[in-house]
Parts: sequence; C-alpha cells; structure tokens
Amino acid sequence: MKNFLITYFLLSLLIFSNCNEKGTDHNTQPEEKTNIILLMGDDHGWDETGYNGHPFVKTPVLDEMASNGLRFDRFYSGHPSCSPTRGSFMTGRHPNRYGTFAPGWSIRPEEITIAHLAKSMGYATGHFGKWHLGPVKKASPTNPSKMGFEEYLSHDNFFELNPVFSRNGEDPQTFEGESSEVIIDETIQFISKTNQSAQPFMAVVWFGSPHEPYSGLPDDLKLYDNLPDSLDNVKVKLTSNKTGEPTERPLGEVLRERYAEITAMDRAIGKLRIYLKENKLDENTIIWYCGDNGTPKSAARTGLTVRGEKGLFYEGGILVPGVMEWPAMIKKPATSKSIAVTSDFLPTINEILGTQMPNRPIDGTSLLPVIKAPETARKEPLCFWGINANDLVQDTTPVYIDSELQEGTTPLVKKMGNQYTRSFKNFVYNHTTEAHFGGTRAIMQDNFKLIIDGTEQDNLTAELFDIEKDRAETTNIASSHPGKVQELSKELLKWQKSVLNSLKGNDY
Repeated sequence: MKNFLITYFLLSLLIFSNCNEKGTDHNTQPEEKTNIILLMGDDHGWDETGYNGHPFVKTPVLDEMASNGLRFDRFYSGHPSCSPTRGSFMTGRHPNRYGTFAPGWSIRPEEITIAHLAKSMGYATGHFGKWHLGPVKKASPTNPSKMGFEEYLSHDNFFELNPVFSRNGEDPQTFEGESSEVIIDETIQFISKTNQSAQPFMAVVWFGSPHEPYSGLPDDLKLYDNLPDSLDNVKVKLTSNKTGEPTERPLGEVLRERYAEITAMDRAIGKLRIYLKENKLDENTIIWYCGDNGTPKSAARTGLTVRGEKGLFYEGGILVPGVMEWPAMIKKPATSKSIAVTSDFLPTINEILGTQMPNRPIDGTSLLPVIKAPETARKEPLCFWGINANDLVQDTTPVYIDSELQEGTTPLVKKMGNQYTRSFKNFVYNHTTEAHFGGTRAIMQDNFKLIIDGTEQDNLTAELFDIEKDRAETTNIASSHPGKVQELSKELLKWQKSVLNSLKGNDY
C-alpha cells in the first residue's frame, strides 16, 4: 500500500507538470519582476503643480500621471529640508536615528537602503542627480555605491544648467544641457543597458530643480512672460547665479525662472515615460514622484494657500506632490487621502520585492495596501522632529566619519564661506540627556496634527489642528481637545526615546 501511494503521488506530479506545460505562459514562465523608478524634485512644494490648482505653473506630465495613476493628496517629506528627507527616503527611518539632522549632515555607513534591498534581489541599481547624503567621491564611505547603487552619476548637492557630476566616484565633469534632461538621458541609458540583459532595474532620480538659484531655457521662460506685474513689487533674497553670493531680486523675475525649471523637470519626466512606453516597459514599471520639502520662502507661494514654508513643520514645509503610475497594479485612476511619507518608500518597495525588512526600527509603513485600495487609512501615527543639533554637539564630541572623507568635490553655484563645494558632518553620541529631546516636533494621526514648538525646552507650546477641516492650519484646537493633545504627546515622546536610542548606534 505504501509503495502504491508513493507511485501514485509521483505520477500525479508528472501529470500536473505536463498539464502546466500545455497551459498558459504565466504558469510556466518565472514571474516578471516589477521595475522601479523613484523620482524626487528639490524644494518642490505641494501646490506647485497644475493638478493641485496652481494658477501659473505648467506641469502637463505630472498632471497626466495624477489623472492616470494614483494621486496622494497627503504626501509628506520626512523633514522640511533636503538631506534629512533623502535619508528617510533611502532607509525608511527618520533621519535623526542616524544623525542626518539638517542639510549637509551625512548618512551613516551602517544604514541599509532600498538600493541594498533591490540589489539583493538581482536588480540593477542606479542613482542619478542630487545625493546630499555625503560626498559622492570614491573614497567616501557614504557615496551612492556604498549605499547600494551599482552605477551613479551624482552631485554632492544641487545643480543648475550645464551641471557638474561625478560618475561612479571619479573626478567631476561638466555635462552640457538642461540638468533635468541630462540626468533623465543618463537614466534612460542605464535602463536600456539593463533591458538588453533582461535584468530588472531600480533607478533613483533626484533632480536639482527647482532649487534656487534659478535658471531656465528660453522657451520655458517664455511660458511665464505674463506673470502679474504686481509680483515685481515684492523683493526676495536668494543666490545670484553670477556670483554665488546673496542678492535681492523682484519676485516676478524669480518665479519666472523657478517655474521654467519646474516645467523643464516635468518635460524630462515625460521623456522617460515615452521611452518606457516605446520599449514596452511601462506596464510593469513603477514611476513614483514626490518633492523633498516645501517651497522656500524666496518663492513666496502663489498657489493654494497652506501655512509655512521650507524649514517649518506646518503643511507648507512638509506637504509635497506625490503621484505614482504602475499600470500592472493601478488599473484605474485613484486619489488617496491616506497619510504617506518619504519613509514609506523602503517598506513599500520591500513588500513589492519580497525581501526581508532590515532588523532595526523602521518608521515608514508599506503603502502597497493603499496602492491596491486607495481608501485604506494609515494605522500608525506619523512623527516628525527637527532636533536641535547644536545642543548635541560639543567641541569634544567625536566625529562619526573622518573629516577628510566628508569633504565634497562637486562644485555648485551657491557659495558657502569661500567655497563652491560642500562638506558633510556626523557625530558619535554615547549618551543623551533631557536637552536632547528639544526641537520642534509633530505627530499626525488620522485627521489630527499636533505640533510642539520645542525651540525653548522650558517653554513648550502645543498646537492641534484638524487637517481635514483646516488644511491651512489657521485654528488651534488644542484647548478644546486636551485629551487628544495628551494622547499624541505621549506617543510622540515614546517615539523620541526610540529615535535617541538609535542615534547612539544601538541598532547596528
């Protein structure tokens, strides 16, 4: 009887195998892996898109992506400034966990990134454009290669027309042309090479636009020749493209150039989408775009009014555009009001790839349930924190990475001190004190948002807003909801303790 059962089992397997060979292709072919393209603009605020109702900015490609794919109406940057947000994008973790407190503070070599995860699954990985998580030179322990990218054409910071990049850590070189198109052309070459070898790919493309100082092509500038004359009655401070020094210019002139950069970036994204479609790669390729923080003060918002700007934890500082196309999964246009953040990139990609989540605290959450069902609400609270870095660092605080390895090499227009390059810093923290809990912080859960102004640790002020009813954050309802303030404050403090534990290196 036992031999009969074994024979029957083997025969059944053979019959089942033969049936599969005669069946449909998707039963016999290995499952096609999803390609991934993650795009991010530099200082691109939420309202500066046509689909969000801006009165002047022309973004036909992003508008089409929003109308064809999944539009995130509450997409946030992990921080109201660039380097920290980029850290959250790469790691799924809040940047304070590894000392990336502000622009120019590097990531740590021990961090695990989305590129590491993709590479472990056989993906070709490439980074193109702004890095700003450490120097891109070959000797740097935090360059894109060390963070999981097999290929890169990158800049330590931001760039304008005719950008300067380092290819895979080599000496910087100038690339003629409009910067967004330059890095998209490089991305297309990267994809073409991987496509020839039938290898799945992940491309991370971080534009230098529309970061100031602004510069646009003549045809793009013409689109904004008729901005209201009244805008020139306001003068704003920014960097001179000629000298790299601070200057003051009429707002209308500044916005004309800024909007031209946004339109050029939008057009470059369109060029990428056309390439994917022509090469039949669009169906199972994710294209996901967002900004890295809100609009800077120098660009004085002219679209939908939200409170604050870059550097602040009000909506104007952290609410950014967020759109995704993935035809194989997103079959019809949809809008999600679920809270999403740049820290969600890693958990989302992790679930799509089927990799193992890094064994350390992760602040983001997978958005795959939202992609499948846009009405899905975020379950976990979302926290923000602008830590007071100066309170943590003293003259005797040891550096995390040797200072020479933190020196940048790629020049940019904006001068800092007497240099046109940028260097980075990160420090070792062996212990923390009560002072380390300072700094402005915020927590969101459902429609509530609590902001605690911690610039003076002995004089904390709390603001509670109902974002669903009051997106402009005009009415502080903390006094009428003391229980909610207490509940969210408790959650926020618990999270801060976890972050400071990570900062001391206890996750590695």
